[in-house]
Amino acid sequence: MKPFESAEPQDWKKHCELKNGKIIDVRTADEFSDSYIQGAENIDIMHPDFVENVKNLDKNQAYFVYCRSGARSANAMSVMQELGFKEVYNLNGGIMQWEFSGNEVEYGDDF
Repeated sequence: MKPFESAEPQDWKKHCELKNGKIIDVRTADEFSDSYIQGAENIDIMHPDFVENVKNLDKNQAYFVYCRSGARSANAMSVMQELGFKEVYNLNGGIMQWEFSGNEVEYGDDF
């Protein structure tokens, strides 16, 4: 799997584990509070400070981004590439595909 590509859930998960990657959920805080992938950090791409927030991350770390369906995280991946990040991978189909593929999620306070 090459950096700056979208991957199916099983490949995304495997590469995240192999590369000791950091998972970033780019959905809103409300979406994140409903459910999220274990170990994910929430950095909302729709928030005006998104670029500032990701600029502070280690650009040499491997990042694995996701949203609800894969569109916002694909945009986040492009922004991160423009900012000089070395490895960013998008979860194809987002958390919806993640769950549909049988992977577990954590639930927030709403459940």
